[in-house]
Amino acid sequence: MRYDPQPKASHFVDGAYVEDTAGAEIEVVYPATGEVIARVHEATEAVIAKAVESGRRAQAEWAATPPRERGRVLARAAALMRERNRALSVLETQDTGKPLQETLVADATSGADALEYFGGISAGLTGEHIPLGEDWAYTMREPLGLCVGIGAWNYPTQIACWKAAPALACGNAMIFKPSETTPLSALKVAEILIEAGLPAGLFNVVQGAGSVGAALTTHPKVDKVSLTGSVPTGRKVYAAAANSLKHVTMELGGKSPMVVFDDADLDDAVGGAIMGNFYSSGQICSNGTRVFVQKGLKDRFIARMQERLGGAVIGDPMDEDTNFGPLVSARQLEIVQGYLEKGKAEGARLVCGGETLDRAGYWMTPALFDGVTDEMTIAQEEIFGPVLSVFEFETEEEAVARANDTAFGLSAGVFTRDISRAHRVISRLEAGTCYINSYNDAPVEMPFGGVKMSGVGRENAKAAIDHYSQLKSVYVRMGRVEAPF
Repeated sequence: MRYDPQPKASHFVDGAYVEDTAGAEIEVVYPATGEVIARVHEATEAVIAKAVESGRRAQAEWAATPPRERGRVLARAAALMRERNRALSVLETQDTGKPLQETLVADATSGADALEYFGGISAGLTGEHIPLGEDWAYTMREPLGLCVGIGAWNYPTQIACWKAAPALACGNAMIFKPSETTPLSALKVAEILIEAGLPAGLFNVVQGAGSVGAALTTHPKVDKVSLTGSVPTGRKVYAAAANSLKHVTMELGGKSPMVVFDDADLDDAVGGAIMGNFYSSGQICSNGTRVFVQKGLKDRFIARMQERLGGAVIGDPMDEDTNFGPLVSARQLEIVQGYLEKGKAEGARLVCGGETLDRAGYWMTPALFDGVTDEMTIAQEEIFGPVLSVFEFETEEEAVARANDTAFGLSAGVFTRDISRAHRVISRLEAGTCYINSYNDAPVEMPFGGVKMSGVGRENAKAAIDHYSQLKSVYVRMGRVEAPF
């Protein structure tokens, strides 16, 4: 049977595709051409109610399922995702505009990694025995119940799996709301999970913008909310969830520093800055967009970066030779262009790039700024586009102080051949996810998340289990109870 990569309806609820045309229509636009390639409808109250009802019902049964069997379902889903990687990658490219060269290795594959990893550890999610002399105690790890995942538009397949995998492994159900900009890929994740044997209702996908997210976040039968998004959205979701004391995980934005010392390998440092600024056309929350380069290396760094940016192949994202795609939407292109103008107006030197291309879609060449100072707008605010800003520094102490002078704290990177300095500087940088002589690696085995305004909690690795489960403590008295009367 031929595998059809296109979703069949707007929502996936209780094990099947669901349509309700009473919801507002959302156009799905292919960023490379600006063409409308699909239409979905926003979830109505009836769709949301069905998602909540089926999720609560299925979760009770799933929590009683042996953890090893839960793990087998996730492992089968991972295998199906890998088997269908090309079709899923094509859909991801249509959804986001990212080059197929990228989606083939970074999207469905990383989603499969998450399903496989959490499927593999589900049977080992145990409590502990606590000896207390004659008496003793033990803990039990229990699911939270019904979780809501709210996704961003830059990695729709990966984010759906990063949230679903630990939630399901711990015995929860999840309702996932993709970004309204990229609504298609999560539907295929739901379809594959059902095919792998996941009981109906455990992973529901509903479409919509902020109003749907708000309805899910404030729903009295929802126990946990996990958001990947911007800081302004995070504030709203966090505040709404706090009213009913729901569990919350927030993976938000950043303005991350990358510190390049003058003893660094030049090409490695430039390569790291490319991965931390121009992969996915710069639309990655953890990007190291403030590149601090020590004075002795800065001119060579700028020259080599400009040279390597000439290797960007801007073309049809479906052509596997293309390695740089469009921005996700007309609005995002407008935002990034606005930051370019602010940078130039405030005195930064645009070395190269930043040009909009005269073609259909939302295209801009990768931009490189030199002479950026810490008070400039482009140094303070998250751009979320292909814009790299270079800052010059002289001493290690100066670099650390300036790197930390931000409200954000998602990621940070250091490039140096001095391994002692590398560890010393990383230990002083205020960020949750850090890199030495590399940037933007995100294996599922490593926790991912930020500090300060960049978020609360962690995704991936064993750390995620703490955010999708809760401990019950049990005290066992072996002798008689002594009471004062």
